[in-house]
Amino acid sequence: MTQSTEQPADRPVPTSADVARLAGVSRATVSYVLNNTSAVRISDPTRRKVREAAERLGYVPHAAARSLRAGHTRIVLLPTAHIPVGPLYSHFFNELQWALRRLDYTVVQYGSVGLDGDGAARAWAELRPVAVVSLGEIVLTPHGVEVLKRSGAKAVITVGPGRVEGAHALVMDQSGIGGRAVAHLIARGCRRIGVVMPGEPGLELFSGPRLAGARAAAEVEAGAGVRIVPLPLTYEEDSAAALAARWRTLGLDAVFAFSDEYAMLLMRALQDEGISIPAETAVIGSDDLLLGRLLRPRLSTVRIDMVTGQWLADLVDRAVRDPGADPKRYDLLDSRVVHRESS
Repeated sequence: MTQSTEQPADRPVPTSADVARLAGVSRATVSYVLNNTSAVRISDPTRRKVREAAERLGYVPHAAARSLRAGHTRIVLLPTAHIPVGPLYSHFFNELQWALRRLDYTVVQYGSVGLDGDGAARAWAELRPVAVVSLGEIVLTPHGVEVLKRSGAKAVITVGPGRVEGAHALVMDQSGIGGRAVAHLIARGCRRIGVVMPGEPGLELFSGPRLAGARAAAEVEAGAGVRIVPLPLTYEEDSAAALAARWRTLGLDAVFAFSDEYAMLLMRALQDEGISIPAETAVIGSDDLLLGRLLRPRLSTVRIDMVTGQWLADLVDRAVRDPGADPKRYDLLDSRVVHRESS
């Protein structure tokens, strides 16, 4: 017996009128409930009836239609990261997405590889987002901010080392991280300090300012004869082993390894070469990852105290509600050294 290949007829797409009939309420009530409208008071039992009816019918509100009625979308556009930002920043951006969703925004991640600032702004504007949170990999220009606002974006927020005219700016003081790490090493008696410069594309956004901060800290101690040596390193065992193999020829007594991940990679390679830590070389990372506390010796680090994803989501919401407010600068992070056994 052969099975029929005939497909059942397509089911009609459920509408808000269907939900209203099943729940025994008006279409307006369905709209208020499913769009989380706070201006109209609706009882909890009615809200449950509407949501249960919508779920039973498989009804999903039409985003485009809702946007036409409201005059704007609820899309917050986040360009996807195409650089290895690490666990600390990944956690922050995941928290941001959850917080935005709880505020009834639709988070859209946009792959922007190959786009420059103005090109990215035009591409993002095509989706008519109500807000854009640019995470620093693509440097927006004032013209790009204006393009986004003309397309309907009520808020443009940049996260990076500096400000862009017309946008709220969350400034990340990466130089302070490098400066605090090197100041700690100098205080521990180190004078010939390597600074790891990751070879992965995109990380120069972080590593460049950290190196500048390290050099500034060394200049403060100019009379002590502190020397700063940049050390290119990719996040691979072979690269770390090659650097460790010539370590003694470099004459270094300490290293700021950019992050805890790079510090752990380099520490293992140095130990494989028989280099004692911290007796022969002191090591410090940044981010204060749990794994760094499990190493032997335990890893010294620069702890980064970031604002929460909820804080940034609330900023997005305030900026959307008050698009005429003057753009402001906010400091996204502070940092402090956590001294452990490796230094």
